[in-house]
Amino acid sequence: MAAEAAIFDVDGTLVDSVDLHARAWQEAFAHFGHKFAFEEVRAQIGKGGDQLMPVFLSQDELALRGKVIEEYRSQLWTAQYLKKVRPFPEVRDLFQRLLRRGVRVALASSAKGEELAIYKQIAGIDDLVETETSADDAARSKPYPDIFAAALKRLGTSREDAVVIGDTPWDAIAARRLGVRSIGVLCGGFAEADLLGAGCIALYSGPADLLARLEDSPLLGE
Repeated sequence: MAAEAAIFDVDGTLVDSVDLHARAWQEAFAHFGHKFAFEEVRAQIGKGGDQLMPVFLSQDELALRGKVIEEYRSQLWTAQYLKKVRPFPEVRDLFQRLLRRGVRVALASSAKGEELAIYKQIAGIDDLVETETSADDAARSKPYPDIFAAALKRLGTSREDAVVIGDTPWDAIAARRLGVRSIGVLCGGFAEADLLGAGCIALYSGPADLLARLEDSPLLGE
């Protein structure tokens, strides 16, 4: 069934930022005395801080310093890492093709609203997005479905008529919990088996591959 709307994750899906986010979190944790392997942290990227930090910190530590750690990470990200983010190839072309085919485009990201605005500029899609939701619009980040649910509400689209596109298992789990189909892109660095196991119905290497095979994808294919 062709989709009426495409709801895109951003980090790791449209822009190359997963490793950068992992290093920012790793550095922030280390600043407060918590040493974690890069691979451990990277595996949790795609979640917001509210869901990522409890994987690594005790409830007592979260209550004592969780907010401070997250604020430090946010400042570190803005000062040192955000400027290194680059778009994946052909993101704008993909969005333009979808719009020409009558598919509405929305963004649903665990990033803060001000970061999301910068990502749109980096990807060159400011003028192509109908609506967007961010961490500012949901009480809980992925893998909870709150952000995708907010996007669906703004679009006025049914669950059956939308498809989520993301790079992490957390995107696919959130979509599945909401009853929305999801397709995965591998450019975020997560394993095919993890994305399929989380519920993705199709996989692509990245936005350019999705564009090349768009006609037969769950977005346009019957």
